[in-house]
This record gives sequence, C-alpha cells and structure tokens, in this order.
Amino acid sequence: MHLPTLASSVDASSLYAIVPRSTGLIGQKQKAIIAGFAAILPEMLIAFEVTSALRIAHLLAQVAHECDGFCTLEEYASGAAYESRKDLGNVKAGDGKRYKGRCPLQLTGRDNYRRFTIWMRDIKPKCPDFEAQPELVAEFPWAAWAVFFFWSTKKLNAIADRDDLIAVTKVVNGGRNGLGDRRLKLGKAKSVVTALQVKLIAANQNVPAVKILRRGSEGPAVEQLQRGLAAAGFYLLSIDGDFGPGTEAAVKLLQRSRGLLVDGIVGEKTAAMIQPFLTNEDIAA
Repeated sequence: MHLPTLASSVDASSLYAIVPRSTGLIGQKQKAIIAGFAAILPEMLIAFEVTSALRIAHLLAQVAHECDGFCTLEEYASGAAYESRKDLGNVKAGDGKRYKGRCPLQLTGRDNYRRFTIWMRDIKPKCPDFEAQPELVAEFPWAAWAVFFFWSTKKLNAIADRDDLIAVTKVVNGGRNGLGDRRLKLGKAKSVVTALQVKLIAANQNVPAVKILRRGSEGPAVEQLQRGLAAAGFYLLSIDGDFGPGTEAAVKLLQRSRGLLVDGIVGEKTAAMIQPFLTNEDIAA
C-alpha cells in the first residue's frame, strides 16, 4: 500500500480552489476540463518530478491562467495573429489558425506540435501525429501530456525551485502578459498546496513529524527554519541555529502574512508555510 504524497493528493478540489467557479454552459465546460485534467494530473506530477510544493504551485498557477480558469482547452482568439510566425514554425498559409494555442498550457505553433509528436512517440509510439491532427491537443489525455511536454522540455522545474514567477511566465508566455493574475493564482495555489501539506502532517502520512520550535530552541531544526524564513524573505540575520528574538520576529511576520495565529511558535501549520521555500539540500541537512 502506497501512502499519499503531496503530488498524489492533488485533485479536482485543488484546481477549483485556485479559480472562480463558473456557472451555466461555461461552468459545465469547466467541470469537464477539471475532471479530465485531475484524473491524470497526480501520476503526471510524479512522473515528471513536479513533486515539491513550489513546483506544483507554479505549474497549477500557470495552467490556471493560460486556460482561463480551466474554462477552455483552446485559446479564444482565431490564431490569425500567429500567421507567418517563423519563430513558431508557422511557414505555410493557415498555420496561425491551425496551430493556435491548445491544451491547458496553450501549446502554440507548428514546430511545437511537431516536437510534441516526436516527444510523445518516445513514450507512446502509437500516439497520433499532432502536427497532422492539431485539434487532438485540446482533448484528454493528450491535452495533459502536452502540458508536461512543455513543462519538462523547457526545464521549468528548475525555475519554479527559485520561486521566480516572472521567469516562469516569460518561458510560458514570452513576456509578462497577465502577470497580475498569475501572481494571484500562484498565491492561491500555494495556499492549496500548504493545506495539502497540513493534512498530510495531521495524518502523519509520508511527512515527518514536526518538532515544535520556540524562543530558546537550538540546533539543526532551527537552522533549517532560519533558511526557510530567509528564502521566504522574512529573515535577514545570521543562520546560526539559535532561536532568538530575531528568529521569533521573523516567524511572527510569516504568521501574520499567512493569516495564522501570531505567537512566534513554529508548529505544524507554520512549518507547512515554510516547507515550500526549503530546497532538497536544506531538508537533507
């Protein structure tokens, strides 16, 4: 029996928590897209090592923005603006519309559809030719595979590890388009992931027990805490493993920013807020 992990805990409710819930016909489409994506998402997060809190949060935020809150798997514009875009491989008449953005992350351009086919056939040799049938990129399971084709080949895990929203956005969209909404969705995605972490901690499943830390605590656990606080931008003092007044003040700032009880004590909920900012090296230490 496999115990739940952070990636395997992501489900449809996680996606709904990031975006406004639509109604009517759009709501029905949103429901279908979320159901289709959520059905395959956990196994793909694990397969492509999108398993840390930051990696999961950044991927979900970018996807949620690009597909208009999980309301479409094909961009609303006609695609005419991409006509004759040689940088996208659109060299034939009609390529702009034919290879418009599709999948939750909006794969765009003839070259990307061709590369997706080559990449996909290394995994599933009998998959369709997406350059010949581009409309299939807007259908599951291929729509989900296309997300992870782009994410993995563009090495976005490494950028997400730095918690660099602007850099991730530049790779996904070529600039800063929709940065405000992406920032909003990233905040919500981080809250979703944090809630999942807290549940795993509470259930003591695949997550180490959290040692309570407070003023006067010392040692490696405090050092790890200070590194996490520093990475999150709340701690500017020396990393010395001593939970003094400076560390307590930083913990209180973090707690206040996340809507937690401001007591300067690091328990399960506060620790879960810090976890996304720790690197694998920090955790190992």
